[in-house]
Amino acid sequence: MDLLGRVRVFFRWVVLGCITGGVVGFVGAAFFKSIEFATRFRTSHDLIILGLPLAGLFIVFLYRLCKDYEDKGTNLVIKSIQEGDHLPITKAPLIFISTTITHLFGGSTGRESAALQMGGSIGYNLGKLFRLKDGNVKIITMCGMSAAFAALFGTPMTAAFMAMEIENVGVMYYSALVPCVISALVASGIAKYLGCVGEVFAVNVVPAFTPYQAVFTALLAILCAVVSVTFCWVLKFAGRNYKKFFPNPYIRVFVGGIIVVALTFISGTRYYNGAGMNVIEMAIEGNAPYWAFLLKMIFTALTLGAGYKGGEIVPALYIGATFGCLYSQLLGFDPALCAAIGMGALFCGVTNCPISSLFICFELFGFKGMPYYLLAIALSYTFSGYSSLYSSQKIMYSKFHNKYVNRETK
Repeated sequence: MDLLGRVRVFFRWVVLGCITGGVVGFVGAAFFKSIEFATRFRTSHDLIILGLPLAGLFIVFLYRLCKDYEDKGTNLVIKSIQEGDHLPITKAPLIFISTTITHLFGGSTGRESAALQMGGSIGYNLGKLFRLKDGNVKIITMCGMSAAFAALFGTPMTAAFMAMEIENVGVMYYSALVPCVISALVASGIAKYLGCVGEVFAVNVVPAFTPYQAVFTALLAILCAVVSVTFCWVLKFAGRNYKKFFPNPYIRVFVGGIIVVALTFISGTRYYNGAGMNVIEMAIEGNAPYWAFLLKMIFTALTLGAGYKGGEIVPALYIGATFGCLYSQLLGFDPALCAAIGMGALFCGVTNCPISSLFICFELFGFKGMPYYLLAIALSYTFSGYSSLYSSQKIMYSKFHNKYVNRETK
C-alpha cells in the first residue's frame, strides 16, 4: 500500500473509531448509570431480592420474545470475530435490560462481560450499516467491545488491548490497534464527562521487590491460578446441571432465583449479591470475610447458570481480591497489595489475556507494584492451563512449549 493509501485507511479508522466510541460511549454511560441506580435501589430496599425468581421469568420472556432461544453471551461475540457469525442488534438492548434487572433484584453477577456483548453487537451492526468488508466488520466489532469496556470500567488501555487479545490467544489483531485505542479513549472520555467514574484502588504500601517478596508473590499467583480454574469449572458445572435437571428455561430461572434468595438469607449478609464492589474495597482494606471468595464463586455460578444475565469479570476480580486478602491475613502481608495481585492474577487466569491483565493492574492500582503484578500474571497465565470463562476462546500457541496448537479452551 502506498503512502496515500495508508493515510486514507488511517483516517477511515479514525472516523469509524470516533463514531463507534461515541455511540457506544453514550450507551455505556447509560448502562453504567442504570447499574448504579439498580445497586443503590437494591441496597436501600432490602426485601426486593424476594422478587428475583419473578425477575428471572421476565428475562427469559424477553429473550424468547426476541427469538434468542440459546443465548451464548460473550462466546457469540468471540465467534463473530473469529468466524463472522451474525450478531443481532437486539443483543445490545437485551443485555442492557436483563443485566440491570439482575442487579436490581440481587443476582450475583458483574457488568463488564455484558458490556463486551453490548459493545460488540453495536460495533458489528455499525459495520453492517456502513457496508464494511467482512474483515473490517470484525475490526469495528472489536472497537465496540473496547468502547463499552472503557466506558463502564474507566480503563481505556485495558479495553483497547483486551478486545484484540481475547479471541485468539497468542495472535493479536494489530490492524485493529488504532481504531480500538481511539474508540476506547472516546468512549471513556464521554463516560467521564457524563459522570461515570471508574474504580481506582489505593495500594500505598509497596515494599522493595526482593527474592523473598518474589516467592510470596509466586505462591499467591499459583494459588490464584488454581482458584481461577475452579471458578471456570464451577460456572460450567452449574450451567450444565441446571439444564440437565430443569430443561425448561422458565422453571430453571425460577428455581435458580429461589436458590439464590434462600442462600442470601442463610448467609445473613448481602455481600454476595450484585457486583460486590464494596467487598472488593473491604478486601483492599484487609477486612473481607475469610470465605468470601468461595461463596462469591457459588452465588455467581448459581445466578448465571440459571439464566440471569451479567458478567463474570467483576466476580473474578472480587474472588481475586478476597482470596488475596485471605492470603494476607494468614501470612501477614499487606492486604492491599495481596488483593491487587489476586485481582490481576484471577483476571488473567479466567480470560487468558496477560497483556490486558497487566494493564488493568496499572490502571486500577498504579505502577508502583509493577514487578509484583508482572510476575503474578505470568505465573497465573501459565498455571491456569487451558481453562477460560469463554469456551469459544482459542489458544493458538501452547502455554508450555514453542508450539502451534490452535485449541479451544476448557
